[in-house]
Amino acid sequence: MAQDHIRYDILAQDALRGVIRKVLSEVAATGHLPGEHHFFITFLTGAPGVRISQHLKAKYAEQMTIVIQHQFWDLKVTESQFEIGLSFSDTPERLVIPFNAIRGFYDPAVNFELEFDVAAIEGEDETSAEITAYPATAPEKLDAGSDDRDADAEPKKEGGSVVSLDAFRKKN
Repeated sequence: MAQDHIRYDILAQDALRGVIRKVLSEVAATGHLPGEHHFFITFLTGAPGVRISQHLKAKYAEQMTIVIQHQFWDLKVTESQFEIGLSFSDTPERLVIPFNAIRGFYDPAVNFELEFDVAAIEGEDETSAEITAYPATAPEKLDAGSDDRDADAEPKKEGGSVVSLDAFRKKN
């Protein structure tokens, strides 16, 4: 197999992160989520560029899932990251999350999900990516009134197809 000098795996991962960037940019512009849409975003708390309070870092040492739904403020989106205000146990917090730190994005209103295999430790191969998209099925009903979620709480996934980028990765 010929060497991939174009690096389609990285281009595909960046394109799918662009979906998250575009959706969050539209929410930032309007100040609210359209219809019943809401987002679960899982990210690595120790990834470069992530800024969260020491309290949250202590509670979620490796990864954290946030919910963007009813209570959020000051959403700002740039090319490389987003900033958002959320409340955790009635304590306002400001989070800065680079798109490269995101492991998962899920919109249960339409059962749309993207998963990224992000390197957990600096120095690991940061180009690896496995992206999963699940077809629409009835999502598990979740308590929509709180943004304070357990980092290990994962939305229920049913069915689905995995798009693996292994075939496109550079072989040594």
